[in-house]
Amino acid sequence: MKTIAFTDFRKRASDLITEVEHGETLILLRRGKPVAEVVPFSDRAQRMPAWKQSGIQLRIPGGDLSSAILEERGTAP
Repeated sequence: MKTIAFTDFRKRASDLITEVEHGETLILLRRGKPVAEVVPFSDRAQRMPAWKQSGIQLRIPGGDLSSAILEERGTAP
């Protein structure tokens, strides 16, 4: 990973993009603060974030809870 000032990036863009093509990652700085990350392009399918993936589903044999509550109350259909 290489860190470079934005003004230097503008001056040497062609050479730096060639480095990115060969696997280098660049962090661009503006006034000393990181503003962008230039990474090599990947045509692989993007992985879905963990928070969007379906979670574990528990299955318990037997009736469902609402039926059990209605049966206990004596109001089962």
